[in-house]
Amino acid sequence: MQLSKVAPGWLADLTRAVSQARVAVQVLIAICAGCLIALAQPPFDVLPLAFLGLIIAGVGFLAAQSVRQAAWIGGLCGLGYFAVLLHWMVEPFLVYPEQDGWMAPFALLLMAGGLSLFWAAAFAAAFRMSSLAMLCVTLTCAEVLRSYALTGFPWGLLGYVWLDSPVGQLAAWIGPHGLTFFTVVLIFIPLGLAHKERSFAALATFFALGFGALILGQLQDSAPLPEDRTKTVRLIQPNAPQDQKWDPEYREIFFERQLEFSRQMPAVDLIVWPETALPVLLHKADDRLAQAVAAAKGAVVILGVLRQDFWGYYNTLAVLGPTGEVLNQYDKYHLVPFGEYIPLADLFGVFASGLAKNYGEGFQAGPGPVIVGVPGIGKILPLICYEVIFPHEIGAVAERPDFMLQITNDAWFGTFSGPYQHLAQARMRAIEQGLPILRVANTGVSAVIDAKGRLRHQLPLGVAGYLDATLPVATAPTIYSRVGDWLVLVLTLLFSICVLWMRKRFSD
Repeated sequence: MQLSKVAPGWLADLTRAVSQARVAVQVLIAICAGCLIALAQPPFDVLPLAFLGLIIAGVGFLAAQSVRQAAWIGGLCGLGYFAVLLHWMVEPFLVYPEQDGWMAPFALLLMAGGLSLFWAAAFAAAFRMSSLAMLCVTLTCAEVLRSYALTGFPWGLLGYVWLDSPVGQLAAWIGPHGLTFFTVVLIFIPLGLAHKERSFAALATFFALGFGALILGQLQDSAPLPEDRTKTVRLIQPNAPQDQKWDPEYREIFFERQLEFSRQMPAVDLIVWPETALPVLLHKADDRLAQAVAAAKGAVVILGVLRQDFWGYYNTLAVLGPTGEVLNQYDKYHLVPFGEYIPLADLFGVFASGLAKNYGEGFQAGPGPVIVGVPGIGKILPLICYEVIFPHEIGAVAERPDFMLQITNDAWFGTFSGPYQHLAQARMRAIEQGLPILRVANTGVSAVIDAKGRLRHQLPLGVAGYLDATLPVATAPTIYSRVGDWLVLVLTLLFSICVLWMRKRFSD
């Protein structure tokens, strides 16, 4: 099928020109489309570029002459998207460049190339169905699949481009994949109508969808939040650069810095230190735990620490009692491949980076997402670093917590894009669940985020300090917190049935 021959209008002329262009030009167009879409993600946040990039990707799809060509267009678009989005992935390998630097370009290319295969498959499947409209479904399904497959990596989902717009509030109803589906429908359906010389219908559809979503999002955003709790929290940010964090000459400095911030007046109810805040393993940390509690002057202390038992090492969050004893603990369950454990260690051990290379084959995983009780504060859902990017796992807990608590060490991710993308995803989790989240980062950005995903308070990246704030209150459970990703699967199924029915009707 040659989709470029459907209409003789300006769009058909454009698609024909693209289809007849040299291969090098087609490659460049597809990659640039993906790059433009990525520029709508933090730290750039230029939303119109996502629209432009998706339009170019849609034109490329319309210009494709075969399934193979469509797959190449989708794959190259994905390659551009993920290469720009994930360029921070070179940063962990540059912490110790003399040792790991050579792996940096390979890591980025392999990750971007691997994720681009999902987009390639989406474009190929939609072309087989001869439908730009079905690309809305297949591309959404591709984003869902990469969120689950092989432990999943839902970083930078397309729907996140709406975070700082009222439309982002619709994540409370349809979740991140629903926002992805809306995004591609907003662009591809009007584009398909325009390609069939229905320009007025295309414009009307675009504006109707856009304004409708904007109004609904504004209504969701304007719903009042409950009054904050009287409990006060202190978030501690020591700002330990990764190349100094475990250095014997510096680690005591960072530990003392956390103690000093904890001692400051006025007194608070809860003090939180970041991931791996202690410079020693938990079973060797009795004195340091006692110091942390003493500095807190009666406040509950939660901190990150590494621990060891017979089975191996764990990345742990510990809730301390009044004498420094561990009242409750949580072990990170969703570990970072190659960063915290080494899949097929005998084969891939040479590519290990981060903490994993220092602990044999890496860390052991905890039992899964759990609710942890904090005396005098309430129930929390603890998240350590990377765990915050998995919306379906956060929604898997049986009991609703009072708030989420993320401790993290974003020093691995540089200072340009990685930490800000990580923060954005934490904000999206708050919207989806209707739960506030306390985010405590070693180097930043530490923040108090309310149940609408808004930044109440924050400590900037690269600043040593602390912030005190009242604890926001959760909203009523959201639709997404109740049904998860099932709703978007139903929506895409109904959309597919509608598209196929209409095509059959108008073809008869």
